[in-house]
Amino acid sequence: MTGFLKQKGGYRQLRVYKMTVIIYDLTFYFCSRYLKKGDRTIDQMIQAARSGKQNIAEGSKAATTSAEMEIKLTNVSLASLEELMLDYEDYLRVRGLALWSVKHPRMASLRSYVRSREFETGYRLLFDRLNDEELANMALTLINQSTYMLRKLVEAQQEIFLEQGGVREQMTRARLAARSKY
Repeated sequence: MTGFLKQKGGYRQLRVYKMTVIIYDLTFYFCSRYLKKGDRTIDQMIQAARSGKQNIAEGSKAATTSAEMEIKLTNVSLASLEELMLDYEDYLRVRGLALWSVKHPRMASLRSYVRSREFETGYRLLFDRLNDEELANMALTLINQSTYMLRKLVEAQQEIFLEQGGVREQMTRARLAARSKY
């Protein structure tokens, strides 16, 4: 007999997970380069970026035994990235730097570029070539795209729960099916 629990954990293949890895790397670089040592914002931003990434992984693994935990942790990832977005917006505002709107002349090309395979493999090369305003706006673009994907992921997780039920329901169905064979 095979197990009734479907193994989960394929988070590394998710586009949103890959983007959160880039957000973490970018945030680590950005904080190291543009914030002064000892600034509490460094830890806050790095931890928010880390949480955005790690909770996708943890939720994906927890999904094997808890749909509820998967949804909760995906939501924590979303909340962490929202917090990080505010930090980048604060950085730009207090320094009098531009927060690029969707109408900014560079925004359309940036949004397109960060979706490309070329970006996924070569994003680190940009770090030393872009200034703080450009990097912060790139981070904000990535965060916006990631939070959109995370909201869609939470919706999909809820749909799966409604269709398949939770682990207790799956266990009950498996036990009843096993008993009916005797």
